[in-house]
Amino acid sequence: MVILPYLAFVLVAVLALSGIISSPLALVIGFVMAGFGMVPRHFNPAQLAKKLLALAIILLGFGVNLEAAVATTGEALGLIIVSIVVTLGLGLLIGKWLGLDGKTAHLIGSGTAICGGSAIAAVGPAIRARSDQMALALAVVFILNSVALIVFPIIGRFFELDQVTFGLWSAIAIHDTSSVVGAAEAYGDEALVVATTAKLARALWIIPVALVSAWVYARSQPKEGRAKIAMPWFIGGFVLTAALASYSPVGTDVFALLFAIGKQILVFCLFLIGLSLTLNRIRAAGFKPLLLAIILWLIIALGSFLWLTQ
Repeated sequence: MVILPYLAFVLVAVLALSGIISSPLALVIGFVMAGFGMVPRHFNPAQLAKKLLALAIILLGFGVNLEAAVATTGEALGLIIVSIVVTLGLGLLIGKWLGLDGKTAHLIGSGTAICGGSAIAAVGPAIRARSDQMALALAVVFILNSVALIVFPIIGRFFELDQVTFGLWSAIAIHDTSSVVGAAEAYGDEALVVATTAKLARALWIIPVALVSAWVYARSQPKEGRAKIAMPWFIGGFVLTAALASYSPVGTDVFALLFAIGKQILVFCLFLIGLSLTLNRIRAAGFKPLLLAIILWLIIALGSFLWLTQ
């Protein structure tokens, strides 16, 4: 049954690119297929994922409206900056304390600080992270996304948060945009608008974080093996597509379509990353990646909640 892995691969690829399966499910399916030896022979899923991730990030820029994002989140700009800096710093410190490798800790910190899978997808190539490191970071972030989608509206109603406060809190404390939108939609229409635009503004921090990450990584290499800082080319593409979506006279339907395509390519990439993850690598990592993600998530969720409700 040599052909079976190829048939399964094509089927899942179609489901991922057509939007039938979600990002977490795509990652899980890839992981399960890898566990059962269903990876097609002579095929490197990690290499293909790295190339497609860059394209996905560029297309995701079409979902960012620069003016709306800045206008909506102006008052929360201080909180956004503080939460990003603190989360990234604590991610590295706590990761080191837990004995976690620096790249995995940095990826988890980036995903928690900015926008989940998109941030991990952007920062991973910038620091030359391995596919298993990216997969572990994505897996723990997606687990917490699922929890937040259910828990946040319950907490918001318990504390009787207003629509704007809940929208901002969701945008800051929940990782992925999809989960932010889902939680805010369950809370109310105004919360949905605030959360969506605030999250897109937060996504802009992918650019400086990826650039700084690439610079720090290059500087940390031994002098004899240190290469020039390679600016991730997709960062410039992300800026360009965001600017086009914000200021171009082209119809918004075109940008919405391109943004949707980018999201589906990202789903397919997560399936490829799942294919490159093995049980042996997960056992080697242990519980530490999830523990780090939980600690960081609790800190940013509680800290932003107290800031917004004081």
